[in-house]
Amino acid sequence: MPTRRGALAALPALLAAPALAQAPWPAARAIEVFVPFPAGGGVDTMVRGILAQVAPRLPGARFVVTNRPGAGGQLGFEANFNAAPDGYTLGAATNTAMNAISVERTPRYRPAEFTYIANVVDDPAAFWVHPDSPWKDLADLAAAARAQPEAFGVGTAGVGSDDHILQLTFEEASGARLIHIPYNGTAPTLRDLLGGRLPIGSFNMGEGVTLLREGRIRCLGQAGPRRWEAAADIPTFREQGFDILGGSARGIAGPPGIPLPIRDALREAFRGALADPAFVAEAARLNLPLRPLIGEDYAAMMAADLDSLRRLWARRPWKD
Repeated sequence: MPTRRGALAALPALLAAPALAQAPWPAARAIEVFVPFPAGGGVDTMVRGILAQVAPRLPGARFVVTNRPGAGGQLGFEANFNAAPDGYTLGAATNTAMNAISVERTPRYRPAEFTYIANVVDDPAAFWVHPDSPWKDLADLAAAARAQPEAFGVGTAGVGSDDHILQLTFEEASGARLIHIPYNGTAPTLRDLLGGRLPIGSFNMGEGVTLLREGRIRCLGQAGPRRWEAAADIPTFREQGFDILGGSARGIAGPPGIPLPIRDALREAFRGALADPAFVAEAARLNLPLRPLIGEDYAAMMAADLDSLRRLWARRPWKD
């Protein structure tokens, strides 16, 4: 069996072979895109939405989405990273999950070595409360949590999630101490928040904005660098005096070593799709806060996030 290096070295010859000349990339076969989470979630929705716009920009391209959940996303990230670097395998990448796993343990991937194609979404993290909550803003929450340390629970989608990281960074910035209550995803967090059994929910703006509009929950603050236009009346953490950024960036990456012509064709196809008014309108309908970043800009954002998580881990590891 050829090694990864041997297969990569042979790629220029293979791409020029007569057999492939009749069916040039990407028409030779379908491009498989791994989603490291179950179907129907935010990452899955992002992937299927953007691929519908990318395919027409790669004549002959066919995409097949494969959901490969498990170990908090680790199995899907590993499947992507260890695939042949021929342009026929890509995968969804998420900043906090992918990077946090590599900080906590040693998976079979290295975040810095992925071939980053395009970031699509950056869904701000946020703190949410029941409409009957006495807290009107983050200052109210901080004051209450300082007065009664570890008296108030924060529901998140799990240990090491961007929801959990938001809690930890808020505690550092405010001097408050809260109780972490990890759930198996956002749906049960919402259930208990709506039922009045959970004081604080930590989840993304895109996940809560519909209930916010219906008046069924309130948002104390969103942790993006600026207010998401779909929730423009909700102030950011920074606007309220807490220097915190957090959220779930979701994009597309491939295994290390994708040949430059293929890599660049993919990047340009995603660049065009992300600028397409039809996709921008569809993203708004799906409550997807867009943050288009292509190639090296995307890689730089992921590297900065990884560095931030490493520094947080050194101060306050989030797993025993």
